[in-house]
Amino acid sequence: MAARYGRPTGWAEEGKRSTFPTPSKGSLLRPRPSSSAPPFLGQGSFYPSSSEDERAITLRIHSQAEKRRRERINSHLSTLRRMIPNSNKMDKASLLGRVIEHVKDLKRKAVDASTISMIPTEANVVTVESDAGYQNTFSLNDDNLYIKASLCCDDRPDLFAELIEAFRRLRLRTIRVDSSSLGGRIRNVFLLCRKDSTGSVCLNSLKESIKEALDRVASVDMVPSNAFISKRQRLLQPRFPSSNISL
Repeated sequence: MAARYGRPTGWAEEGKRSTFPTPSKGSLLRPRPSSSAPPFLGQGSFYPSSSEDERAITLRIHSQAEKRRRERINSHLSTLRRMIPNSNKMDKASLLGRVIEHVKDLKRKAVDASTISMIPTEANVVTVESDAGYQNTFSLNDDNLYIKASLCCDDRPDLFAELIEAFRRLRLRTIRVDSSSLGGRIRNVFLLCRKDSTGSVCLNSLKESIKEALDRVASVDMVPSNAFISKRQRLLQPRFPSSNISL
């Protein structure tokens, strides 16, 4: 009888109880990473990217440019405050508005200067008028009265002393004087100011008083050494440039 060869009957049971891991059963242990390698922290979390550096540099350049721009603006505003009286406590909008009015007034005065000659005339001439343009430009909250007075007469050494004394008696303060002389004749244009805090000063009466005072100064009986020089001879004499005096 041929012998049957087969595996022992206990092998199946032993295989079922086998403790060796198989690829389909159990888990394999992974090797521990080396301690010298840096841990993985995710993309962009260990070193800053180049785009962030460029953004920071751009912001810093923009901040510095803005700072320089503000410094230039403040410097220009300080210059304007020095040009406009009583503007230390003004805000920027009010200051710019005052500067605009000042420029308009200067333009108006330039037009007036081009139409009104400062050459002295042969006859004595006195004119007095209120200067509302100066008051509106420089003194919005001012209670002063501003008057422009013009006098054309013979030139003499004591003329200015007499004019200053006449203005002092009327309690007037001289702000500016434009003067020109030619051939023994002189023309003076005064910008005068008087305090009127109570509003009791009558502008028309004040203008009339100034005109009377200037008429008296212009009509002083005095025969100058060149009284008989003709008009043509005066024009041929050297002409002195006009002067501008601020008091």
